[in-house]
Amino acid sequence: MKPYPVWVEQIQDKDKADEQDCIVYGVAAKPDGTKVIAATSNFVRVYNAVNGEFVAPLKGHKDAVYCVCYNRDGSRFASGGADKTVIIWTEELVGILKYQHNEAIQSVCYNPVTSHLISCTSIDFGIWSPEQKSVIKHKVSNKITCSSWTKDGQYAALGFYSGQISIRALKGGEERVKIDRPGGAPIWCLAWNPAKTEAVDIMAVADWNQKLSFYQLNGRQVGKDRHLGYDPGCLRWYPGGEYLLIGGSNKEVGLYTKEGIYLTKIVEMGAWTWCVDVFPSQNYIIAGSHDGSIKVTQLNFNTVHGLYKDRYAYRENMTDVIIQNLLQDQKVKIKCRDWVKKVAIYKYRLAVQLPDKIIVYELYSDDVSDMHYRVKDKIMQRFDCNLLVVTAHHILLCKDHRLQAFAFSGAKEREWVLEANIRYIKVIGGPPGKEGLLVGLRNGQVLKIFVDNPFPMLIIKQPQCIRCIDISMGRDKLAIIDETQTCSVYDIKTKKLLFQEPNATSLAWNTHNGDMMCFSSNGYLNIKASNFPVHQRKMQGYVVGFTGSKIFCLQNLTMQAVDVPQSAPMNQYIEKKMFHTAYNVACLGVTNNDWMNLANAALENLNLEVAKNAFTRVRELRYLEFIAQIEERKQSKAAETTNNLILADYYAFKGDFQEAAKMYKKSGNEDRAMAMFSDLRQFENAKDFLTSSDPKNIKGLIKRQAEWCKSTNDPGSAIDLYMAASAFAEAIEIAGKQKWTDKLVEIMRQLDKSFVEELRNCALHFKELGKYEFAAESFQKLGELSSLVDLYIESHQWQEAFTLCEDHPEFKESVYIPYANFLAENDKFDEAQEAYYIAGKPTEAVKVLEKLTHNAVAERRFDDASYYFWKLSMAYLKLANQSQSRGSEEEVNQYLDKFQDYQHRAEIYYVYQTLHRYTEEPFTSHLPEALFNMARFLLHNLSQEIPYGVSKVSILYALAKQSKNMGAYKMARHAFDKLQQLVIPRRFQQAIDLSSITIRSKPFQDKEELLPMCSKCSTTNPLLNQMGNQCINCQQPFVHSFYAFEVLPLVEFIPENGISDLEAVKLINQDPPTTGGKGWQETNQGDVQTMSFENANTSHYDNDTFETRLQNWESMTSYQPVEVGSEILKMMPRSEVVVLKWGSPLRYQFYKNLMPDIILDTCDSCNRIFYADDLELQYLQKQACPFCRKSVVQPEPSQAE
Repeated sequence: MKPYPVWVEQIQDKDKADEQDCIVYGVAAKPDGTKVIAATSNFVRVYNAVNGEFVAPLKGHKDAVYCVCYNRDGSRFASGGADKTVIIWTEELVGILKYQHNEAIQSVCYNPVTSHLISCTSIDFGIWSPEQKSVIKHKVSNKITCSSWTKDGQYAALGFYSGQISIRALKGGEERVKIDRPGGAPIWCLAWNPAKTEAVDIMAVADWNQKLSFYQLNGRQVGKDRHLGYDPGCLRWYPGGEYLLIGGSNKEVGLYTKEGIYLTKIVEMGAWTWCVDVFPSQNYIIAGSHDGSIKVTQLNFNTVHGLYKDRYAYRENMTDVIIQNLLQDQKVKIKCRDWVKKVAIYKYRLAVQLPDKIIVYELYSDDVSDMHYRVKDKIMQRFDCNLLVVTAHHILLCKDHRLQAFAFSGAKEREWVLEANIRYIKVIGGPPGKEGLLVGLRNGQVLKIFVDNPFPMLIIKQPQCIRCIDISMGRDKLAIIDETQTCSVYDIKTKKLLFQEPNATSLAWNTHNGDMMCFSSNGYLNIKASNFPVHQRKMQGYVVGFTGSKIFCLQNLTMQAVDVPQSAPMNQYIEKKMFHTAYNVACLGVTNNDWMNLANAALENLNLEVAKNAFTRVRELRYLEFIAQIEERKQSKAAETTNNLILADYYAFKGDFQEAAKMYKKSGNEDRAMAMFSDLRQFENAKDFLTSSDPKNIKGLIKRQAEWCKSTNDPGSAIDLYMAASAFAEAIEIAGKQKWTDKLVEIMRQLDKSFVEELRNCALHFKELGKYEFAAESFQKLGELSSLVDLYIESHQWQEAFTLCEDHPEFKESVYIPYANFLAENDKFDEAQEAYYIAGKPTEAVKVLEKLTHNAVAERRFDDASYYFWKLSMAYLKLANQSQSRGSEEEVNQYLDKFQDYQHRAEIYYVYQTLHRYTEEPFTSHLPEALFNMARFLLHNLSQEIPYGVSKVSILYALAKQSKNMGAYKMARHAFDKLQQLVIPRRFQQAIDLSSITIRSKPFQDKEELLPMCSKCSTTNPLLNQMGNQCINCQQPFVHSFYAFEVLPLVEFIPENGISDLEAVKLINQDPPTTGGKGWQETNQGDVQTMSFENANTSHYDNDTFETRLQNWESMTSYQPVEVGSEILKMMPRSEVVVLKWGSPLRYQFYKNLMPDIILDTCDSCNRIFYADDLELQYLQKQACPFCRKSVVQPEPSQAE
């Protein structure tokens, strides 16, 4: 860092003898760096910023001018002084506005964001902007000496002579923060840090207690006070906020860090320094002093840095040292808190020279990636040197022609006095304490000096001054750049000049390759390998290091690691067939394409080692496998390992087929050329290499041509070619894929039964195409009956399968079980059961029905569940019949129990389906009486176990609702009471709660016409029957109509012992015997005349034995059906008897209708009794029985009709 004077102006007012009139109170630099204004006497002086030429004095003030400042873009500037006036000037130096205060103007400052201007006096301050007509002024209690805006322009800080600081808001000028500094010394200068990168606003404050302090916007002090040692007169931040400029009674301007650490003197003045400013875009500093002098100084910040391999150390903000790993892009900062003058780095050592000492750091560990440094030693001495170098145990200082070595303790161990001044020095390595140095002198000598040797050794002597030197990795070549920018490379052993390159500014040898170097020249980067021509690319900056493919370049005080592929040097070595050297260069860093070029070039020249290593780099497994095969062939010493054959294989592998064919022919392997062209579908070229008419070769070629037709989407030609080559399997595959039935039939009929797989594939494709007749023909050709059976089953050709079973009974089970499953899946359960029985698997029918039943209940399809339970019950009845024929009484009882249970469940789900739909849906087709009867039926039949899926809440809710509507209030109250004991769904809760209350206002009895009457004993039964669905007196079970569920007037009877069910039916079906009668008889009794018809049966019917036996039920202790003999059976009219014909082992059930006017009808399938009108209506609506779903067979119309 060196300050250079630019120009000096000494102001002398000849008209005034008092030197007070020459004092420079304020200076300001225009933001674009073209003009400088100064406040002196009662003028504002304007100067050319570049050469100091006086431009003009601006007259407008009547007394001394104290302060000046520019706005943010330089279009305006303001001045204020002792005449209490503020003048606004344009950049054309014309005053355009003037306003007054009541006291002298002490400070003016433009807002850095807006156009507001603050002007301060000893009693007030004002804020002006072009948008407002008047200046808003605010009173203060003390004299304002200085002012400054924050970087966002929202707040202004005011420094008072009393030592206080007031922070005011832009809007309204209100005080937000007040800072009372201890001591009360006058605040003479303050300034906010303008750096936009700072997270918080920092204000620097200097007072006449000779203290420098820093504050945040909230008034909190940052850090401790720093002692200046003089009274400050001015303070200014660098535009980037990294440095401070302070001057005052010390008659100079000093440079400080942003933490307040003194660095160095920048400008020396002849008297007190009252003002200082910095050019925003340049490192120019302008200062004014008490003696009337104005000085403009340029400050250049030199690059202080050091490099060792990939570690780069450099100075930052004058007091910090940054160590950067250029390869890993890691950084670590060391805060020295003092002016860093020199930096040196070597291996794990770092040396930092401060003004009064040298600090030596070391790494915490020997890990090359470690970035943590600690202090090792301190040399507490002040040194004056040009260059600083550090080694493992020494510090080396260069001053002119002297080189001194100091131990870390500070003791000087050795000194070398050289013939000329030292221009360049570099550590080239060596054992600790014995490191070697390369030293370049002004007289052109290059010396090698060892730290432990007092005698330097001359390596090369050049006529020109040395500018830069470096030594190659192998220590055998030396590169030098002299003052003429000529790069000369010497062989160290022979001192022979190897080559020269012009226009070189800096150079570096590659630390990984001793034949490669790079140098920078005129905006280009030059890479030179061995004696090959230079390869250039554009790059600004100076080369300082070269490691692998990384080139370290210093540009604009910034070190960059540029990744440069070494493609050009590698290709130069490849052209000379120096493959091993090319590989070493490629290892420094090239692209994948470069690796492939190297690998292919080496393989083409049969350098397998380099080729293998290069292909490994790019992970080309195909080529590595190819090289491995070549090596195996060479190790086996086979006859086919000639170079020509290997090259032919390589060309073919690479894709150069014509060249490969030439090499195959040259090596006598025409068959390989033919095979290659066949694989490439170049059959015309392949025919040129047919050496014989061997049928195998011809068929092979035809087959490959067929494969090509297949791949080119020409399946027809491919099939014909495959058939010509007897490759039937491939032809079948293509025809099947194309779904060409004709082609498949043609192929199939050409095959005999020896082509087993081919015929099977044909059959498979026929099946996929739905051509089952051809598939059957294929299986018949093979004689595979089992496959033929599977085909019939899969295609549902049951009749053909049954026909085959007749000739081959062993397939009976294989056919009928799938047939039964097919029927069951299509809801043909009766036929499915018959099929299961034929197959000898009766239990399978039951399993199917059980699964269907479970699913129906789970899915809340209760009508289906009822149907499936009924089907199950009939299946178990059939099983009981079969068990009876086998004489297994225990199985019969088990199956009958199942029958009764499933019959019961079928009835439950049948009735519950209607009630479930009633509670879930808004409408129903059943009358209220039917719903009432159904609910009572379920309630009486669910006294013990409730089947899965049946909701007792739904039953009771329907019963309660219909009972209430029909006047059965006692039953309704019972139902509501039961509901209150259950978990009720929310949608019913309110209605049930309300009805439970309102029902209590009704009489506690049921309507008499609703009470059921027993047909056998004529007993009136209650609606709520504790005994269930039977009479409370005679215990006869009630028989219900299976649609309206009213109690039917039926009485059960059984034939006497010795009369079978069939005989009883036969007797009932006989016409009753008739005898003569008197016919119509007239009787006259006074005023009454009557007519009567006397039948022959009348007297006999009056003495009917059935009626007599019906009246004798009281003599029975338990329920027993009425037992009748053959005579009574003969006398019963057929229309009055209901017969339920159950299958064996159950007996028929006989009922007598005591009310013949009520016409009843029975379903022959399920034996359920209906009112004849109801059943007829269901037949019309559903075409089937509502319970068992037996379809109604419509009679065919007669010919007469």
